Amino acid sequence: MTRTMTIEGMMCTHCSGRVEKALNAIPGVTATVDLAAKTATVTGEADNAALRKAVEDAGYTVVSIG
Repeated sequence: MTRTMTIEGMMCTHCSGRVEKALNAIPGVTATVDLAAKTATVTGEADNAALRKAVEDAGYTVVSIG
C-alpha cells in the first residue's frame, strides 16, 4: 500500500532527513520525503497511527495521510 503524507514543520534537508529516518525505522515501511512539496511517500503495511506517531515523535506535524 502506498500513501502520501503531508507534513508541516520541515524547513531544511536535515528536517526531511529526520522524518525519512523516523518513517523508515517502522518495520516493513519504505519512505521518501520531498522537502519542497512537504510530503512523504510511504510504502508498506503500517497503519496510519504508527506513521503519524513516528513523524510527530520526530517533532513535525502530520496534516493529512492519503
